[in-house]
Amino acid sequence: MEWCVSMPKIELHAHLNGSIRDNTLLDLARALGDKGVIDFSQVEHVILKNDRSLSEVFKLFDLIHIVTTDHSSITRITKEVVEDFASENVVYLELRTTPKKNDSLGMSKRSYVDAVVEGLRAVSSVDVAFIPSSEEPTNLSSPLLSDASDKCNGNIRKKIFVRLLLSIDRRETTEAAMETVIFYAEVFWAKLSLFVTDLERYTHLLQVMLALEMRRFGVVGIDLSGNPAVGEWITYLPALIFARQQGLYVTLHCGEVSNSKEIHNMLDFLPQRIGHACFFEEEHWRRLKSSNIPVEICLTSNIRTLSVPTIDAHHFVDLYNARHPLVLCTDDSGVFSTSLSNEYNIAASTFGLGQNEMFELSKNSIEFIFGDNVVKEILRKTFDSAAKSLEL
Repeated sequence: MEWCVSMPKIELHAHLNGSIRDNTLLDLARALGDKGVIDFSQVEHVILKNDRSLSEVFKLFDLIHIVTTDHSSITRITKEVVEDFASENVVYLELRTTPKKNDSLGMSKRSYVDAVVEGLRAVSSVDVAFIPSSEEPTNLSSPLLSDASDKCNGNIRKKIFVRLLLSIDRRETTEAAMETVIFYAEVFWAKLSLFVTDLERYTHLLQVMLALEMRRFGVVGIDLSGNPAVGEWITYLPALIFARQQGLYVTLHCGEVSNSKEIHNMLDFLPQRIGHACFFEEEHWRRLKSSNIPVEICLTSNIRTLSVPTIDAHHFVDLYNARHPLVLCTDDSGVFSTSLSNEYNIAASTFGLGQNEMFELSKNSIEFIFGDNVVKEILRKTFDSAAKSLEL
């Protein structure tokens, strides 16, 4: 485990609010209990418990939804999540979150994302690079690359690159999206009208338009997530097409439940990445491997949610042996009481990976990030430097 912590790592599937610290959740829940909003005694034991049952996991998600409805909480959680990932040598992090609206506290979906950005700015323990670079690297010894790499290797000051993904929630209604759509319609109407033929489709263009507006603050892509038993793929397709045509990356929660037709259609869409892939059939595996779509693997999450029967039966081993593009991730590190270092430790102990194999697995993840070429070159140099210090 100590070696897994020391190794540089890349996290590509982390839900912001699901990565909340237990102590922070306890503080926020206690405050709501004092105000009479919730019955604190009913949730305290669940927060303090590490090995939570599936029903307790869902109870925790419900609680998180309640406590993450004001700007200060979102800013605090963002700051702490970045600090936690950086403390275990995560050098590149993609955080995904669904912007929320809370009229009673003056929160719009735009101000929600502003609160996230404020949390990134508030980190002082490490250098947080969340503004994308437009400069292309000319060579590996350029001043830009050398300076950033030196700061990454731990000798001077740790640096973590953070990018944001805005999630389309499969449960969102048209009414919930209309205000934001109208707000941005003046800017995007010409392009928007090419993809939208009825009001129902406005809902799922909401996050895409917000992502476009916030690109200068590190929003690089769109995620489709939420309750996998809700909604139909065709509903979200126009928004995802729009996102792709505007240069945003797309990752999909795919195969979280058994839905053969949807999985087939998602793979046909050819997203840049997919997450989970737990309920794939043989045809889906063939299509996935032929298209070479990288898979975000979340071992602990899949076990805790009973998406796979046992860790030994996890599809990680088949994909790994087939040399298919994949990356280990946490999903919800707070809710599932895990860390990215722990996910690598589990993979090593379960599937017999040695230090070299784990290091290469992590380094290969560079190719799947939603970052520019400058960042990729910096990360490659970071891993090359780490390989020497770890004597690999």
